[in-house]
Amino acid sequence: MNHFVTGETIKTLREKKNLTQKQLADQMMISDKTVSKWETNKGLPDITLLEPLAKSLSVSVAELLSGQCMQNRNRSASMLRGHFYVCPVCGNVIYATGEGAFSCCGVTLPPLETEDSDDAHAIQVENVENEKFVTIDHPMTKEHYLSFIAWVTGDEVRIQKLYPEQNAEARFMLRGHGMLYTYCNHHGLFGKRV
Repeated sequence: MNHFVTGETIKTLREKKNLTQKQLADQMMISDKTVSKWETNKGLPDITLLEPLAKSLSVSVAELLSGQCMQNRNRSASMLRGHFYVCPVCGNVIYATGEGAFSCCGVTLPPLETEDSDDAHAIQVENVENEKFVTIDHPMTKEHYLSFIAWVTGDEVRIQKLYPEQNAEARFMLRGHGMLYTYCNHHGLFGKRV
């Protein structure tokens, strides 16, 4: 990933919006010669212009910097087709109904790939009253722990945040069919169909 805006990215995004250099320049209140310099790699946008440039090109600043545009292919917004993103610095958890460009603590977050639960991350579910009691026999130390357990159906997401030195367990009102997920700070995201 580039950590700066390239002329090729600006030109590609401008053309995708069917804008001339002059039209883009007018939107940003700069000269069309400035846009031309950017696109021919004879100059780079000032940092104060990144947000207005991204807005004019209908992308996020993260997409502008990476040169990759995210398009949400989950138009029906089914929660089962969403993606988890976790910040490796602060542990912030983001759930999106489709692909997106997210960053936290200065880090661009990739969508997590789901693995089937294995022996070390086996998700156990038992009925307790009118709820499901979810447990995972997993270390919960400050160095190695599960960050969350989530229940996802077609129309809802419930996330139970977990912290080191507590039990890796949660209670959910599970109705219908869905997926249970858990995130290990060392091994990634694991899922189990329920």
